[in-house]
Amino acid sequence: MRIKKMRATFGTLEGRTLELAEGLNLLQAPNEGGKSTWSAFLRAMFYGIPTKERDRQGYIAEKNRYQPWSGAAMEGELELTWRGQEITLRRGPRGNTPFGAFEAVYTGTGEPVPGLTGENAGETLLGVPREVFERSAFVGQGGAALDGAPALEARIAQLASSGEEGVSYSQVERRLKDWRNRRQHNKTGLIPKLEGELAVLDDTLERQTKVHRALQQARQEADRLEEEGALLRREAQAHDAAQKAARVEKYRAARRELEQAEEQLEQLERETASLPPADKLRAAQGDLSYLNTLQANLKLAQSQAEQAAEKVRLAQEQAADPAFDGMDEEKARQSAQAHRAEMEGIWSAGKRQRLLSFALCGAAVALIVISFVNLNRFPFPVHAVLNGGAIAILVGGLIGIKRQTARMKARWTQILEHYGVEGRDEIPDRAEEYCRKLALVRQAAQEAQAVEDARDRLSGQIAQLRQALLELVRPFAPQVSDLFGVSAALSRALGLEEKCTAARVRLEGAQKLARELHTQEESGEEAAVQPRFDPARTAALLHENQGELTRLRSAMAMAQGELNTLGDPALFRRRREELLEQLDSRRREYRALDLALEALEGANGMLQARFSPALNRRAGEIMERLTGGAYRQVALTRQFEALATPGEGVLPRRAIALSQGTADQLYLAVRLAVCELALPQEESIPLVLDDALANFDDERMALALDFLLDLAGERQILLFTCHSREGERLAGRPGAAILPLQS
Repeated sequence: MRIKKMRATFGTLEGRTLELAEGLNLLQAPNEGGKSTWSAFLRAMFYGIPTKERDRQGYIAEKNRYQPWSGAAMEGELELTWRGQEITLRRGPRGNTPFGAFEAVYTGTGEPVPGLTGENAGETLLGVPREVFERSAFVGQGGAALDGAPALEARIAQLASSGEEGVSYSQVERRLKDWRNRRQHNKTGLIPKLEGELAVLDDTLERQTKVHRALQQARQEADRLEEEGALLRREAQAHDAAQKAARVEKYRAARRELEQAEEQLEQLERETASLPPADKLRAAQGDLSYLNTLQANLKLAQSQAEQAAEKVRLAQEQAADPAFDGMDEEKARQSAQAHRAEMEGIWSAGKRQRLLSFALCGAAVALIVISFVNLNRFPFPVHAVLNGGAIAILVGGLIGIKRQTARMKARWTQILEHYGVEGRDEIPDRAEEYCRKLALVRQAAQEAQAVEDARDRLSGQIAQLRQALLELVRPFAPQVSDLFGVSAALSRALGLEEKCTAARVRLEGAQKLARELHTQEESGEEAAVQPRFDPARTAALLHENQGELTRLRSAMAMAQGELNTLGDPALFRRRREELLEQLDSRRREYRALDLALEALEGANGMLQARFSPALNRRAGEIMERLTGGAYRQVALTRQFEALATPGEGVLPRRAIALSQGTADQLYLAVRLAVCELALPQEESIPLVLDDALANFDDERMALALDFLLDLAGERQILLFTCHSREGERLAGRPGAAILPLQS
């Protein structure tokens, strides 16, 4: 097969065209130049877009990843040569399904290619399903490592045996394990389910047996209790009959008691006929108690009256004042005001006397001065008369003033001594103090009068109440003359009333008892059996018997209900036999599947022994060329893990122990070996390598290009690279086409 031309609207490719040559096509483009997109486009044109893929953590589904950035529909065209025929493949959208529409026509005529559809195009043209193509001839970016797949195993099986190509060890092993797990896998297999159902069934049957046994025992116990209960009821009836016989005698005694009560009541009623009503007697007793309280209050009032009189006397003594001599408040205030006014007049007169004395002295001095001033003008006798007159006036005036002053001072002192004060301003205060004491005397007198009034009222109440009590008791106790006799008469009267009331109650009780005993006597029965226990014990045992019988009947009903709920035991036993047969069959199948897996494991070991040497040998040869002899042997495990043995080494090295470049070389060698051995030989399919040599050093890159150039003579190779060194190495060499990709 040879791919000639690709036209794509796919991801970053917008109507781009890529024409390819035979042999080795080196497709150069920088990063983000569309290399991986062209590789994915080629795979999608053969196998379509997986529409069931979903985005997940770290991964974008192809249908979303390669949607054209412009928003246009995803579509493409691929021209190729297959089995000598020119064929054109076209894919485009179908509704919302990307690349859902497919067309395969002969390029020259446009006629449809028979039998070629969108589902089988890749496997028909390339000869292998998608998973084999991706693990052999298609090396995506960073995807040189190889992992297992049922389809790849089937291809390998074809090389190792003459069986069907569709045979896959992992598929068969998975199918057998699925079958085995379906029969027994933890709690979800058929065997655990059957065992679980059988256990539930056994448990149900056991419960039915236990419930049935308990029901039978309960019925037997209920029958026994019913018999015992019937006997206890007959014994209780016997006790009742004996009690009724005893009540007959009680009835007769009650009749005698009734007659005595009637006689006693008649006698008491005769004695109490003349008594006042009982409530009036009780009220009289209350009045008697109240009378005692009044007498106690009278004594207290008498004591309070004496205290009040003493208080009045003390207030009068304190209010006695010789300065006012029994005056009332008004006269006391008037007397004090008059004496104070008199003292103010004495004070004013004293001031005038002093002024007059000063005036006389001044006049005498003036006469003497005038006499001396006019000494030469007047004769001596005139001067003597003037001076003598002045002195006489002065002496006479002073003597008169002194006498008048002495009289006023004596009167001043007399007033102060009368009131016992030191100044005239204290006289009104003394009068007010006297008035305050008079007010206290008046208040004490009022209080004393109030106490005396209360005492008089109490005395009147006592006399009135005493007379009323005497009048009340004299009709039935004429000899009573004092309160002690009243109290005794009331007590006797109330005692008779209480006896009469008690006699009435006794009579009523005797009548009621006689009626009840008479009724029971008429319904008495003969005793049928001899009781084993006393009446209380018989009643307790009968109550206990009924309670236990009720409990047993409830338990029997619940047991019967549980049996009804559990179902028919015969059906369960038949189902148990069926489950045992099914369980035995599933267990035989499980053992058969174990044997089949063991046989499959042995057969796969033989298959690996036949196929592995050829694959390992060819991969070792390719690895030796790619590494320049640094590694000479390759081994591929059953899990498709590659190991490489150094040229001088003995022990193989796992891929994860190698450098990234050497690991890429190891897996490229394995993939190329798988292509040679596992892919169809009659129609070599193209080899797609997307940056497969990116981690190679220059020397091993050159060795890889030499090998690929040799391989290009057998199949078309598309080698995508972001470096220029591959182009420099292949420049001018026959069989190599260097195609820079348009940006």
